[in-house]
Amino acid sequence: MLAIRLPEEIEARLDKLAKRTGRSKTFHAREAILKHLDDLEDLYLAEQIVRRIRSEEEHTATLDDVEARLGLAD
Repeated sequence: MLAIRLPEEIEARLDKLAKRTGRSKTFHAREAILKHLDDLEDLYLAEQIVRRIRSEEEHTATLDDVEARLGLAD
């Protein structure tokens, strides 16, 4: 079970959408969360990786370096 507080403007938009579509506000809120959860997870993972790269805990390689290491260089 999840209960969230929304700004009045968002609540009004959600209410209007629910009335126009004949579906509940809960339905639309659930759909929005499901559609954007993957994006949020990807964003936070990318931010963690960037922090590790900047702190030199993680290193990067160019495509040329990877190809050379794998024996795929021209």
